[in-house]
Formats: sequence, structure tokens, C-alpha cells
Amino acid sequence: MSVDQKQVSQIIDAIGGKDNISAATHCVTRLRFALVDEGKVNKEALEDISLVKGSFSTNGQFQVVIGQGTVDKVYKELVQQTGVGEASKDDVKKASEKNLNPLQRAIKTLADIFIPILPAIVTAGLLMGINNILTGPGIFFDEQSLVDVYPQWADLANIINLIANTAFTFLPGLIGWSAVNRFGGSPLLGIVLGLMLVHPDLLNAWGYGSAEEIPTWNLFGLEVEKIGYQGQVLPILVASLLLAKLETFLRKHVPDGIQLLVVPPLTLLITGFASFIVIGPVTFAIGNVLTDGVIAIFENFAALGGLIYGGLYALLVVTGMHHTFLAVDIQLANAGGTFLWPMLALSNIAQGSAAFAMMLILKEEKQKGLALTSSISAWLGVTEPAMFGVNLRYRYPFIAALIGSAIAGLFISINGVKAFSIGVGGLPGFLSIDSQFWPSFFIGMAIVLVVPFGLTYLLAKIKKEK
Repeated sequence: MSVDQKQVSQIIDAIGGKDNISAATHCVTRLRFALVDEGKVNKEALEDISLVKGSFSTNGQFQVVIGQGTVDKVYKELVQQTGVGEASKDDVKKASEKNLNPLQRAIKTLADIFIPILPAIVTAGLLMGINNILTGPGIFFDEQSLVDVYPQWADLANIINLIANTAFTFLPGLIGWSAVNRFGGSPLLGIVLGLMLVHPDLLNAWGYGSAEEIPTWNLFGLEVEKIGYQGQVLPILVASLLLAKLETFLRKHVPDGIQLLVVPPLTLLITGFASFIVIGPVTFAIGNVLTDGVIAIFENFAALGGLIYGGLYALLVVTGMHHTFLAVDIQLANAGGTFLWPMLALSNIAQGSAAFAMMLILKEEKQKGLALTSSISAWLGVTEPAMFGVNLRYRYPFIAALIGSAIAGLFISINGVKAFSIGVGGLPGFLSIDSQFWPSFFIGMAIVLVVPFGLTYLLAKIKKEK
């Protein structure tokens, strides 16, 4: 089935014409544009087009939600009408970076590093949730776990736990691959660098605090602690940047004929020594200070922290700054549990509840359909369609979602709810929550299901009366 060529022309006109397009590509559901001037976009005209399900701007890209399957045909027609060459996602990213300020570029860099490894982290969180159900006491039996009552399940749970923990045990390897790739180096060297930082010959970082004696290397009188960096984020990020820059420099200055013999060994040697002597100890200390600081804030001001982070998380998504908290979440998860991620999961549900209320309020069939599908998407952890396609468009549902999320964030923070890992957001999020906190988390879920829905309905009625 072909797309309406006239509607594609209307999309082009609404985003400022073909001369306003620097580059264009698409993903599974959205057209992605790097525009010369986003100020030329006519959002009202754009979202009146029946092909368009919503639109939003993030990280210097203007994205138009079309829908799975249809977006491929719309993109091909758009390329044909505009004469813009088909571009890869990397091409659009590079073009869109011209529109970003230094802070936005830094945030985008973090996003580019952590988003590719999220499937492994989220999968680990889900599997840890399954293991939690099997081994958590008091879920099915009083003060006993499922494997206590049925010991034949114990080895199954142990294997699941091993599979789940792998991503966290070798986390620096995952980050090293993604970070070095983002910084322009060889991803394979990034993997080796990351695994080098968690080599079994090193003292495990999780045993550092309880070790009676810290092993050391003696480098001509210089004592270097022989410790690993399991679960650490900052050491591998900084080391990856050094490795990529050093590799790029050497490739420019070493003759092609001997690059294989010189560049990788020299790059790894220099980066490795720098990591163990300087980068590791310094960033390890900084990471611990930052982690301890965040923990201290929530231990001493739990209600305020939960109210602010729970209420404002959706605004962080709008600005793209939520990506900066991925590193914090991962670090907290490895320090005993993250209290930030549960609020993320509840924020997703709140946006879905507000959008679902709009489905019942709206009269126009296209908008009702968008509100229904986007609310389901948000309840399953993907909030952008609900936020940008529905809630922000009408404003008051977004405000209602923020209020509901803030109340729930306050409640679960007071009750010390923690997740042992990042997982799938939305309703399935309870799988990543430590089972001892399930009652409090389920109450938080009830809050974000009821409050945003009710407030949206109330605000819609007030708006209608006015």
C-alpha cells in the first residue's frame, strides 16, 4: 500500500521546506531530521496531517512520529520529493550536533555511550527479577523462598543469576566497547581495556573495603594498588577517551605498513599504565564521593529528594538530560541498590495514565487512537509518544502526570524503595525491585495510575467549563 504523496508534501512544507533539511533518516516508527532552523517548523500544521502521530525535538534532532511500517514508505517518498540523499543515523547525528551547545553535546555523548548497552543492562535487570522471585523469602511462603521449599529449583535459579550478573560483572567491557566506538577508536580495543580493568588477578572492587591487605605493584619505587574496577563507570569512561585519542594520534603518525605492530600494543600499554596509576585511583575516588553524596541526600532528605526527582524526571526526558542519570543509576545499583530508577518506572506509568485519560476525553478519532496506543506504550516503559504526542500538546495532562509522579516519588523514597538494577520501566518495573520493597512500590504504582488519570479528568472539566 503506497502513501499519500500529498501528505508527504505537507510534512515537508510543515518542517520548513526541503531547504530546511540538512539530513534525514528514520527508525522503526519515526522520521528523524537534522534541520537548519527548527524555528521554521509549523507544529500545528504538521500534527494536523493524518499520517503524523506526533512530533518532538531532542538532542538537536526533530522527530516526526509516523508508525511502524508506514515510516519506511513515507521516508522513501520524502527522499524522492526533496532530493535529499538517504542518510544513516550517524549522518543525522553528526549534522544535528551543529545545533547543540557544549552542555547538550556532553549529554548527547553520554547518551550515545550508554544507550547501545542498555539492552544488556535491562535484560540483566529482568533476569535478576526472575531470580529475585525464585530466591526472595516471604514472596510465596512465610520467611522462606521458593527454592527453600522446592530445592530442586535452586540450581536453575543459580544459573539464571549467573547469566543476569554477567553484564554487571563485565560492565567496564561493555562501556569500553561503546565509549571507544563513540570517541572514534577501535571498539575491540575498548573491550580489551574494559576487561583488563576487571581482570581476575586484580583485587575485586567489591572486596576493597573489607580486604585486610591491598596488594600492590612496585614500579621502580612507585606503589600502585592492584585493584579492579568492577561496577565502576568513571574509570572506564576516562580511560576509553584516552585510548581513542591516543589511537587516533598514532594512526596519523605511524606508517601504514607497521601500524598493526605498533598502534594497538602501544595504545593499550600506555592507556593501561595510565589507568592503573592515575585514571583508576582518581576516578574511583571521585565516583565514590559522588555516589556517597547522592545516597546521603536521599538518606537525610528522602521526602524532598523523592518529590523533586519523581516530579521532575519527565522534564529531564524533555530536555534529554535524563541520559546523564544512567551512569548514576548503574553506579548506585552496584553500590547496593538504586533508589532513582524506581521513580523513573513510576514516572513512565504516570505519563501513560494521563494519556489514557485523554483517550476518554478527546472526541477526534485520530487523537483518541494516538492517546490509547501511546498510553499502553508508556505503561510498558516507552513514554515519548505519550509525552510528545499527547500530554505536552494539551499541557494539563503533562502537569497532572508530574504531580502524580512527584507524590509517588515522595512516598517510595520515604519507604526506602530500591531496585537492584535498571530494568524495563512502567508496569513491568516491579521485577527489578527488591521484593522486600514490593508493597511500597505497588502503592506507588497505584498512586501514578489513579492521580494523573483523575487530575487530567478534573483539569479537562475545569478547562471545558471555562
